[in-house]
Amino acid sequence: MKLDGKVPAGDLAEKWTTYKSTCPIVAPHNKRKLDVIVVGTGLAGASAAASLAELGYNVKAFTFHDSPRRAHSIAAQGGINAAKNYANDGDSVYRLFYDTIKGGDYRAREGNVHRLAEVSNNIIDQCVAQGVPFAREYGGLLETRSFGGVQVSRTFYARGQTGQQLLIGAYQALSRQIHTGKVQMYNRHEMLDVVIVDGKARGIITRNLLNGKIERFGAHAVILATGGYGNVFYLSTNAMNCNVTAAWRAVKRGALMANPCYTQIHPTCIPVSGDYQSKLTLMSESLRNDGRVWVPQKMEDVKAIREGKKKPVDIPEADRDYYLERRYPSFGNLVPRDVASRAAKVACDEGRGVNASGLAVFLDFASAIQRYGTSKAHAQGLENPDKATITRLGEQVIEEKYGNLFQMYEKITGDNPYKTPMMIFPAVHYTMGGLWVDYNLETNIPGLFALGEANFSDHGANRLGASALMQGLADGYFVIPYTIGSFLSGEIRSDKVDTDHEAFAQAEKEVQDRLSRLMNIGGNQSVESFHRRLGLTMWDYCGMARNEEGLKKARQIIRDLREEFYRDLYVPGTLDEFNPELEKANRVADFMELGEMMVVDALQRRESCGGHFREECQSEGGEAQRNDEEFTYVSAWGWTDTNKDPELHKEELVFENVELKTRSYA
Repeated sequence: MKLDGKVPAGDLAEKWTTYKSTCPIVAPHNKRKLDVIVVGTGLAGASAAASLAELGYNVKAFTFHDSPRRAHSIAAQGGINAAKNYANDGDSVYRLFYDTIKGGDYRAREGNVHRLAEVSNNIIDQCVAQGVPFAREYGGLLETRSFGGVQVSRTFYARGQTGQQLLIGAYQALSRQIHTGKVQMYNRHEMLDVVIVDGKARGIITRNLLNGKIERFGAHAVILATGGYGNVFYLSTNAMNCNVTAAWRAVKRGALMANPCYTQIHPTCIPVSGDYQSKLTLMSESLRNDGRVWVPQKMEDVKAIREGKKKPVDIPEADRDYYLERRYPSFGNLVPRDVASRAAKVACDEGRGVNASGLAVFLDFASAIQRYGTSKAHAQGLENPDKATITRLGEQVIEEKYGNLFQMYEKITGDNPYKTPMMIFPAVHYTMGGLWVDYNLETNIPGLFALGEANFSDHGANRLGASALMQGLADGYFVIPYTIGSFLSGEIRSDKVDTDHEAFAQAEKEVQDRLSRLMNIGGNQSVESFHRRLGLTMWDYCGMARNEEGLKKARQIIRDLREEFYRDLYVPGTLDEFNPELEKANRVADFMELGEMMVVDALQRRESCGGHFREECQSEGGEAQRNDEEFTYVSAWGWTDTNKDPELHKEELVFENVELKTRSYA
């Protein structure tokens, strides 16, 4: 299959402007005749549904939550990037574009990434108009802070609740369209299949999660905005309901899954504390603005801390290894997430992890508290303030910036991070892989679009912080309203989609058969036990580091586990009722197949780049070593028949505006 990214010709900075001026559009009176399904109501889905309804399309929006506001976008705490350059520190659209391309280790399309950088400024204006309470500095301009992988301050934030506040803004826009009747909202409905009629996406099959009823919905186009698949690892920063089913059902209908092995490991997560855990809690990357990462230099100090004989504050500065500042002096604690995560792994592999399991490092705010306290004391005219006063004033500043995050950490761990360093360790966070889409955000199935984290397009092999919110809102508010016209302009003579069509009946039957099979296994093991075992396998062999031997072993383990799953799974209850265990079983069944594809993709890509670190491909200093001669392409996999191997299709990446270089943050 030849993959065409459909990136417009012309100068990079003019591509999107030219596209908007020349792309096919649908006249207002014709928009009223066309139906669009949007699956997912996070930032990408809610903004897309609201925008398309405002334009005049008839929108049906679906979420498996009880309210669109429950979408997992609220968990993105730290901020959203934009090239406003309010700080007057040298930012620009091109710099945001370049940082994103470089941060993704040169494994993303130039055209898509530059468009993202261009519309970033529009996003901020849109959200301010909606009333999003971004932080403001003394002069009244919006405040910004720094995130990893960049040397400018471009991240706009609402304390530690940025995702939640942005989602409220998008939810308001969506609610307005629900009120006008242009959006029909279907809560507690989970998409279980996409319906293809004459080669085009024409609808979906859903299960009403409250009563178990299987339902058909038709439309002229289908948009998937269903997030990422990090929960294939079981333990991750994602909410437990996050899953891959909507995207995977599209794959089973012929859509391609691109770069599935690219998984972002976030460096600032509260460490695992026991086998009883079902998820992990993220500490926002914004904390690395002021927190310094370190481990003890001496093994006797490590041992003493683990045994409780010493506290971190007892370790003198001379005996601390601020390893990010030592290894990467230009960026320090604000190196990209993949770099910071691997550096933490190296420190812990050396035996210098600071908790009982040996899998934790410190994130220390003592220096920031003293710095801010000194500045505030000076501003208040206090002469020769004592240390207690400086500390008190500094803690007030830190509370203003990160108070809810500090409170959350203390509630979970019992430690007061104002007085003692946080303990953190890397964890699975965002997935850069997703459904393959072209410049229009359309998959290889005509009429099927994918937005936000559900697609692969903008981040390459790694995502810089504060880019997820940016991509979700860019896709929903500013990209899909134009690009969907390229498809729908050819559908204005199409009749209303008939859900009595044979393709709907066949898809519904296949959904029923799949669910019945899960219900009728009648084994002895819970869904949770299988999910946990799958996740551990994925983390051990396809997590922060991978190698050929381990990946081959993992594939066989997953195959054996899947066979056992279909032989010994137990799902209580019945089909035709509220049944959360059946929901989970269906999702884990899809994770079982996705996990194998991720391993196959990781095995095939013999290079290290971003979130994909092959141990055989590293420099003498332990840094990722790309292979641009052989792997400068998107790996897009088709897998409609799991009895055969996944089929690889390649989209070559062409770089005309940036030079491919080894990433350096030193």
